[in-house]
Amino acid sequence: MCGLSGEVRFDSGHPDLATHQKMAEQMEPRGPDAGGFFSQSNVALAHRRLSILDLSPAAQQPMSDPELGLVLAFNGCIYNFRELQRELRAKGYRFFSGGDTEVILKAWHAWGPRCVERFRGMFAFAVWERDTRRVFLVRDRLGIKPLYLAEVPGGLRFASTLPALLAGGGVDTRIDPAGLHNYLSLHAVVPAPRTILKGVQKLPPATILTIEPDGRRNEQTYWDVSIGPRREDRGMSEDDWRDAVLDAMRAAVERRRIADVPVGVLLSGGLDSSLIVALLAERGHKDLKTFSIGFDSVGGVAGDEFKYSDIVARRFGTDHQQIHIDASRMLDALPKAIEAMSEPMVSHDTVAFYLLSEEVSKHVKVAQSGQGADEVFGGYHWYPAMLRTNDPAGQYAEVYFDRGHEEMAEVVAPELMNGDASRELVDTFFEQSAATKAIDKTLELDQKIMMVDDPVKRVDNMTMAHGLEARVPFLDHELVELAARVPADLKVKHGGKHILKEAARKVVPVEVIDRPKGYFPVPALKYLRGPYLDFVRGMLESSKARGRGVFRQDYVDRLLAAPEAHLTPKGNSKLWQVAALEAWLQSHGV
Repeated sequence: MCGLSGEVRFDSGHPDLATHQKMAEQMEPRGPDAGGFFSQSNVALAHRRLSILDLSPAAQQPMSDPELGLVLAFNGCIYNFRELQRELRAKGYRFFSGGDTEVILKAWHAWGPRCVERFRGMFAFAVWERDTRRVFLVRDRLGIKPLYLAEVPGGLRFASTLPALLAGGGVDTRIDPAGLHNYLSLHAVVPAPRTILKGVQKLPPATILTIEPDGRRNEQTYWDVSIGPRREDRGMSEDDWRDAVLDAMRAAVERRRIADVPVGVLLSGGLDSSLIVALLAERGHKDLKTFSIGFDSVGGVAGDEFKYSDIVARRFGTDHQQIHIDASRMLDALPKAIEAMSEPMVSHDTVAFYLLSEEVSKHVKVAQSGQGADEVFGGYHWYPAMLRTNDPAGQYAEVYFDRGHEEMAEVVAPELMNGDASRELVDTFFEQSAATKAIDKTLELDQKIMMVDDPVKRVDNMTMAHGLEARVPFLDHELVELAARVPADLKVKHGGKHILKEAARKVVPVEVIDRPKGYFPVPALKYLRGPYLDFVRGMLESSKARGRGVFRQDYVDRLLAAPEAHLTPKGNSKLWQVAALEAWLQSHGV
């Protein structure tokens, strides 16, 4: 897990190495172990390394192979790299390192860009071909690893984080009205290729972008998943699906054990992370390190789920750490967590992941995490409503959107109102989806868009802020493909994730499986009081916020007058959502 950046020029100029030094320095937390640069002709690449596989200097990046005429900068992990390495050795390739980076180089030479279809893992990388002078940018199937793009005069820059592009300068930082609409409607999700800024885009998941020396570009989608029943699965019983899911989970967790450093688990006490722990214990993983975090209660809302994480830790004999964060420490961490965001995020648990990652990184460099299970196996509370509706897009907007388009006119400045971008996005997605049932369309939308730019991005940003690699077995693409075929009712019924719960019964304590569904609780950001309210007020009443004029002042004043009264349908603070965007803009000098 690392950070990469680069630039390709389309004019007669050359990339400025001082600029790329600034971009790389901004990403140092993602890769604290080493750094490197490559520049030739019209291309520059920079890299920050977090050493997980092959800790030797032989695996440094950017990695070049003069014999093959290829240079690579890579962020992520290819879990099946050893099998691919054996296959490539049989084809006559020789290796000078022992990690996955060089396997990508050789695979690219052997099989071309479609080699990515052979990769099991999470990845974003840039390849420069010396002989063709083409640059290729690639992102993994489910968007686990990020890659941002910015047009600059005479060229294109790219980086693992949006702030790295800002550090390079020359980026159009005006607010994108459609991106702002998405942020305020879709729980801070701004779907690719957009971001909140006009001058920055992001590469969509499962995409190969080919950049020709003259600047011409071609995007190719190399993987897709369609959710819904298959004719060949008609004979599958519930027990068959249960067993298939458990077997696929075993494979996904086992793949993510590969490392030359210790691997831990972020144990929330919920079903998903508990299942990961159980399957690792089943495989004989000894002295497994697990970590849970909790906060002070506010407004009658509990701030931890230690009761359940302790059950799992005791059952499987893990080396468990309970991390309690008092209010003062969380307040101190809040600006740092905002600074670590590649894009503004509103979920209350962002700061929780930041603080959890800070503690976990003191003990391990790799941790498995349960993100993605709710989207893949139908765990959210709004899914049952989608089983019965005759108006899929309208019902989805009712249960998911933080606010409707009508309210948007009360929120943002008139010049930033530019159509109902969020509803149009959902309408278009549902119309183009091959799924026939509303619930399957919904699960597909949440997996392909909402999940990528909410929980997945959140975990990447907050863990990598401390040089911690998070691995997400529920986003193993083969598991996702299997789950897509499971009948919707087997996923959504009985409170959600039914088939996953039934699979887990073979290995996870029943008290954890049948507990009420919980969320990562951070009550202080739902009920803004005391110093947290002061923080928010300071942001929104600052001269920068007033001068920026993104939000209507009467709306901001109304929220500040009753900070606990305005919640989204999903129970999040509207005041925090507005303040989080302004805090992010100020943090990054926008």
